[in-house]
This record gives sequence, structure tokens and C-alpha cells, in this order.
Amino acid sequence: MIPATQLRAGMAILHEGNLCRVMSVQHITPGNWRGMVQTKLRNLKSGNSFEYRFRSEDRVERAELEEHEMEFLYGSGDEFHFMNTDTYEQVAIHSDDLGDAVRFLTPNVKVIVELYEHRPVGVELPVTVDLKVMETAPGMKGASASNSGKPATLETGLQVVVPQFINVGDVVRIDTAEAKYLERAK
Repeated sequence: MIPATQLRAGMAILHEGNLCRVMSVQHITPGNWRGMVQTKLRNLKSGNSFEYRFRSEDRVERAELEEHEMEFLYGSGDEFHFMNTDTYEQVAIHSDDLGDAVRFLTPNVKVIVELYEHRPVGVELPVTVDLKVMETAPGMKGASASNSGKPATLETGLQVVVPQFINVGDVVRIDTAEAKYLERAK
């Protein structure tokens, strides 16, 4: 059990018997009143997000998650298959449990898979991933000096805005936290 004031975004907690991920935390101390901790939580089983206000003296049960480095192998339908890099054991995770992480998964990318009671509940992506541009408009001549971008569709179906000099077939580095173009990959 930890005090509600120690909650941080990204933590997994047990709230009213449900496993939840803390999405955001805001400490509120209004005037003469007691302090509060306003949180946005996502139920990892149902996927629903909701807000909950804890009193600063409340105690919260932190969920103990196992973390294993795994390599993404392939996706089939709504199932995504990962292999533990130590034991070579394979596990399938449903797309609902992965959420937006699906947009960054390419074969052989290594991720941290989080398990709760031996059941996968999510993945922690690397900070950046390199993805191939599958579709984009041709660059405008002389547009290299301007800071204008153009939409591009990447190999996973993710759409991002890229600079004019990026062409079909180029490999670009994408920030997984904000789903934004960073640079052309070497």
C-alpha cells in the first residue's frame, strides 16, 4: 500500500478490485481544504477510462507486475504473438490489451511485456521505432527551406506528418510516446 500522493502516471494499481493503469495525476490543494489527488485511470480488463479523486491520506494498493523482455513475432487477426527472449516461450496478446501500441509493432522489435498473475496486460514500447514509409505524396520542388510537412502512411498503418524530402521506401524514426516523426533513420 502506498499513499495516494505517491501515485505517478504509468503505475499499475488495484482500485476497487480492478487492475488499473494511472494515466495522469494532479495534486490539488484548495485554500483551507484538505489536499486531494485527481487521477485519470484506465481499467486494464475493460479498457474503460475514468477519473477518480483520492484524498491525500488515502492509501492505494500498487499492483505487482512481472516484466519480461519479449520480441514481437507476428500478428494474426486480433492476436499479436510475442516470444520471451530468455525462455523462448511464446504468448499471444489481444489487440484490445495492446491499445495504441499496435501501431508501432514490426517483426523483431523488442518490447517489455507486463504480466499480472501470469496473464499479459500490456506492453512497454521502446522510446523510438524505425518504420518504412509505404505511401506519401511526392516532395514539392524547392520546399526544403520551408518547414512544411506532408502526410505519410507507414508500414504499420500509422499516419504521421513528415518533411517534404521523405519519399516512399525511406525508413523514418518515430517517437512512440507522441507518434511523431523525429528523423530519417540511417
